[in-house]
Amino acid sequence: MNDLYANLELMTPVRIGIIGSGNVGSGTLEILARNAAELQAKLGFPLVVTAVSSQNILTKNVSNIPAAARVSSNWRDVAYAEDVDILCELIGGTTTALEVIEAALKSGKPVVTANKELMALKGAALLDLATANGTTIHMEASVAGGIPIHAVLREGISADSIQAFFGILNGTSNYILTEIESKGSAFSDVLAEAQRLGYAEADPTADVEGYDARFKLALLAQLAFGQHVNPTEIFCEGIRRITPFDFQYAHTLGHTIRLVCAARQTPGGLALSVRPTLIPRSTILASVLGAYNAIWIRGAAGQDTFYYGRGAGPLPTGVAVVSDIMRAARDLKSGATLRVSPFNFQKLTEAPLAPADGFKSGYYLRFRVKDATGIIAQLGTILASHGISIDAVLQLPSDDKKNLPFVITVEPALEASIRHALTAMRSLDFLVEEPLALPLEKGL
Repeated sequence: MNDLYANLELMTPVRIGIIGSGNVGSGTLEILARNAAELQAKLGFPLVVTAVSSQNILTKNVSNIPAAARVSSNWRDVAYAEDVDILCELIGGTTTALEVIEAALKSGKPVVTANKELMALKGAALLDLATANGTTIHMEASVAGGIPIHAVLREGISADSIQAFFGILNGTSNYILTEIESKGSAFSDVLAEAQRLGYAEADPTADVEGYDARFKLALLAQLAFGQHVNPTEIFCEGIRRITPFDFQYAHTLGHTIRLVCAARQTPGGLALSVRPTLIPRSTILASVLGAYNAIWIRGAAGQDTFYYGRGAGPLPTGVAVVSDIMRAARDLKSGATLRVSPFNFQKLTEAPLAPADGFKSGYYLRFRVKDATGIIAQLGTILASHGISIDAVLQLPSDDKKNLPFVITVEPALEASIRHALTAMRSLDFLVEEPLALPLEKGL
């Protein structure tokens, strides 16, 4: 008889509440509906959506909501509902989303979220809140939606000691860069096309300035290295200044340009950066095109591993959300509360990041100048005065003598020295604009 009751309990549905019916919410509902039988076959019990909420859900048509599920424009009707076992926060942002998650955790409900910004800023505190209330929080969909990179770091290669990783973590920026590269179009034209196709938001700032990628880098760094990271302390530069000329020169050097999220263990501490970077075209990361994401991880024992897939989109991200729902549901059935920390480490350590000025690399320096005599001599003098040695000078043919682009590559130098040299160059009257400095990444 006891076995009968145990079997009945195993077959009892786990009830899901979803807050948010945008791209991620709709993708999650579709995966839950489309794959319901397969999910039950894998879990041994059904997942049932009992409540859905979003601000405008009463006035818009949202597909795949079960007929028996309640709908409400008030998130509290879902977060506090007694017929919701697992709550999915899929609205994004850091205000209402924080209220939603805190309410659910305080009620003892497991939470699944795709909120990269909130988890990068408040994730450690929310984990503490979950632990204090005997529940869990899951965030696989917060970074590289179609790639299970959290699971890789938490479980797949968790026995290794991570030395470094390099990632392309923003599909919009990667689409723009690879379109500039392949078509020779200007940044503004490609951005407009990306907005028309839905790859870029009406306000693209978070993507093209690197802020979206910075949140993702902060999260992955915490999983990889066990150190609390404040995203605002990460060195960050965007892609607005990249031109077709830069790709022509990069190709001449055997490189391409990508917005690279870099993380390294260094003697000076954990070094993190988000910036457009020249990477060798022979590397696998250079072949990542369009709106795809990729992460290259280097472990002390396991050496190099590579992960590639869709970084966003309703269905790829929906798969990540539902996979987290399945983990949370299994934990509920087994009575587990912290089988694996969402941050991989039980506690995150506090330590300063390595200063960006201490980064040392070869650099690509691109200039746009009004033609004059002695330009290279003046630039070379400034570089030499800051201890920077010229490696090569490149100039492709151009008919515009009032706006000549050319490139100087330099031997490995400190970021601080490069910045000081660029500052000293600002007063030169032949410059059309401030020089562009991109590192030449040799660590891949």
